Amino acid sequence: MDVATDCIFCKIVSGDIPSTKVYENDDVLAFRDIQPQAPVHILIIPKKHIPTWNDLTPEDGRIVAEIAKAAQIVAREQNVADSGYRLVNNCNKDGGQVVYHLHVHLLGGEKLAGLNPKG
Repeated sequence: MDVATDCIFCKIVSGDIPSTKVYENDDVLAFRDIQPQAPVHILIIPKKHIPTWNDLTPEDGRIVAEIAKAAQIVAREQNVADSGYRLVNNCNKDGGQVVYHLHVHLLGGEKLAGLNPKG
C-alpha cells in the first residue's frame, strides 16, 4: 500500500483516523461521509494512494474494478441498488476535488436532483 503521510484518507486506511466502515477488502475501503449530501453518502477509496483519476495507470485496472464491485455491494447493503444511486468522482480543482486521494461518492436514499444528461 502506497501511503502519503499528510493524506487524510491514507490515515483512515491505516486506522489513525476513525471512520464508520461499511465495506472493506484488500484493495478498497468504503465508509460514511462525515458531511453527507444525501441520506446515503458513502466514500469508496483505494487503499493505495492515488491522487486523482488522472493518476490511474494500466496496472491499477484491478483497483478500478474493485471500486465498481464495492459500489455494487454497498448499494445493495444500503438498500439503494433497486431505487437508484449516483457514483461521483471529482477530479482536480475545477472538478471539485478537495482531498487528493482518489475517491468515489456513492449517493442515494432519495431522488437526486441535478445532472440528468439525455441518453
